[in-house]
Amino acid sequence: MNEILEKVTGGARLSEAEAYALCDIPSGELREAAAVLTARLPRTFDSCSIINARSGRCSENCKWCAQSAHYHTGCDEYDMAAEQECMHAARVNAAGGIRRFSLVASGKAVRGKALDEMCRILRRIKDETPLQTCASMGLLDREAIQKLWDSGVRRYHCNLETAPSHFETLCTTHTIEDKLRTIDYAREAGMEVCSGGIIGMGETKRQIVEFALTLRRACPVSIPINVLSPIPGTPLEHTAPITDDEILDDIAILRLVHPDVELRFAGGRARLSRQTQLEALRIGINGGIVGDLLTTIGSTLDEDKRLTSDAGYDF
Repeated sequence: MNEILEKVTGGARLSEAEAYALCDIPSGELREAAAVLTARLPRTFDSCSIINARSGRCSENCKWCAQSAHYHTGCDEYDMAAEQECMHAARVNAAGGIRRFSLVASGKAVRGKALDEMCRILRRIKDETPLQTCASMGLLDREAIQKLWDSGVRRYHCNLETAPSHFETLCTTHTIEDKLRTIDYAREAGMEVCSGGIIGMGETKRQIVEFALTLRRACPVSIPINVLSPIPGTPLEHTAPITDDEILDDIAILRLVHPDVELRFAGGRARLSRQTQLEALRIGINGGIVGDLLTTIGSTLDEDKRLTSDAGYDF
């Protein structure tokens, strides 16, 4: 562990063999090493918020997702959130000190008039608030990505979700390679990339490392970490929750493989105790999606400000 830490703090990145060796290191050593890296990063918590701009009726069969049309989950279904609602949410978040704001849309890809309308709203948010705008609109082609760029979007979100060897057991309607293609288009356009996934879907520790290594292909500046919230009606509804210790180990591995990125708390963290969340902030987390998170409940802005302040971050 000392050799690995010395290598990473010296500016080098772990080889695949070194990354997989993290699986065999005791939790205490793993987390302390990750904490050393986190302590070297700026003590500013990178905050963002999202609005579910289109919900439900998705053609994809991702086993974890409440919005898939393949399952009966009772989630809200609508084609497009009202422009007034999007602008109100943006202004509230800007007033609360949030730095970034994203429109997130269900479905394999946003196309045609829906894309044009979302681009128009994103341009308004960019022009009328101090927020930096992001978008999460599925598996887009170059032309669609360019439209987002022209509307002022400078960061695109597309989660890889999990390791390639595990993804194929959870979704058969698209692949991680499809995701990486869209990510490549976003990077070619000049956008930053936000790409992470969900832990607690039955993956092994080696698959956490495989996931972390595959994320290198996306070159993300931000890695959102979701903890599975089993949704009734989905194939994963009876999945046993992973332990807090497993969550912290996964965060430590992601920090050691990605020493310079924003590791971002996302969905599912409401189940964690405050103490576990503080420990996560100590060993790796330095960003977060705040407020309501798509179909699950996140945390309030005031709660996050208190939490991050207690962990030594400026919000």
